[in-house]
Amino acid sequence: MKNKIRPSKLHYIGVYLLLLAIVFFAVSCSRSKNENAGGSIGTFRILGYLFSDNNWQNDLSNVNISQLTDVNLAFIDPDTSGNFQGNEAFTSVVATLSAQKIRVYFSIGGGDPPAQLEELIKPARRIAFINHIVQFSEKYSFSGVDVDLENELINDDYPGFVAELSTALRAKGKLMTAALASWNANEFHDSTLNRFDFINIMSYDKTGPWNTSMPGAHSPFQMAVDDFNYYNGTRGIASNKLLIGLPFYGYGFGNNAPPSISYNNLILQYPGAENSDSVTTNGGKIYYNGLATIEEKVKFAKSSNAAGVMIWQLMQDSRNNKSLLNVIYQSANK
Repeated sequence: MKNKIRPSKLHYIGVYLLLLAIVFFAVSCSRSKNENAGGSIGTFRILGYLFSDNNWQNDLSNVNISQLTDVNLAFIDPDTSGNFQGNEAFTSVVATLSAQKIRVYFSIGGGDPPAQLEELIKPARRIAFINHIVQFSEKYSFSGVDVDLENELINDDYPGFVAELSTALRAKGKLMTAALASWNANEFHDSTLNRFDFINIMSYDKTGPWNTSMPGAHSPFQMAVDDFNYYNGTRGIASNKLLIGLPFYGYGFGNNAPPSISYNNLILQYPGAENSDSVTTNGGKIYYNGLATIEEKVKFAKSSNAAGVMIWQLMQDSRNNKSLLNVIYQSANK
C-alpha cells in the first residue's frame, strides 16, 4: 500500500495540472493577440515608405504611425565598400515603431540609386555586401530588407543577388521584400519572384513628366487591378504576398502645371482637389489619386485577399481630415 498514491494527492496533482493548462492557454492567447497587433502575417498590411533626408525621427513624428503596420526607411544605401553608415536615429526610430508592433525595414536602391550598387551585386563583391546587409539589419533590429533595385539594376546579376540575400536573411529570421513594377516584370524569373516574402507593386508612374506626349492619369484604378492580376494570376504569386502601391503625389502636364506635386501641396493650392483625381491649371492639368480612388483601391485589395497596400510616400500626405492614410486605415478596418 505504501507505494500507491493516496486519493488526496491525486486530487492535488489534478488541480495543479489544470492550473498549468489554464496558464498555458492564457499565455498562448496573449501571445497570439500580440503577434496579430500591428498587422502581422495574415492581417491587412498598411506599409508606408518614410522617405527622409537623414531626419528620421523628426519626419516620423509627423506621421500617424498608429495607422500603419509596416514602415520602410528609404533610402539607406551603402558606401563604395558596401558598408552602411551607423546612425543612432535608426535605434530610436525602430524602438518607436516596434513599441507599436510595427515592422521596420530599410530600403536599398530606389529610383535614383548610388552607382556603386551595380558593382556590389556582382558575384565578386556580392558575398561581402550581403554580409554587410545582414549585419546592419541585426545591429538595428530591422524586421528585414526592402530590395528596391530598379531599371539598370535589373540585370544578369540581380537573380543571383536576390537568391543569396534571401538565404542569408532567412538564416537570421529576417524578411525580404521588393518594390516591383509590372512594365518590366517579364525580366524576372519565377524563381526570383518567389524568393521575396512580400512584393510591393508599384502601381503608379504609368506616365509622367518624362513622357509629355502622353498626358493622363499615372495611377488609375484599373492599373492597380491589372498589376495585381498579373502578379497573382499570370505569374502565380500568392495574393497574400502582394501589396498594391498607392501614390501620395501627382504629375502635371502642360503649361503652368508642376511636373510633380505632393498630395498635401495639391490640396492646399487647389481647394476641393481631394474629391477628384485631376485638377485643371492655367493651361495644364494635374493627375493624382483623390480620396475616393484611394478608398476604392483599398477595397479592391481587401476583396482580392491581397496582403495589403503600400504607400509612396508618407511625407506627402496631409495632416488633417483629408489625409489619404486616414482613408486607407478607415477602409481597411471596415
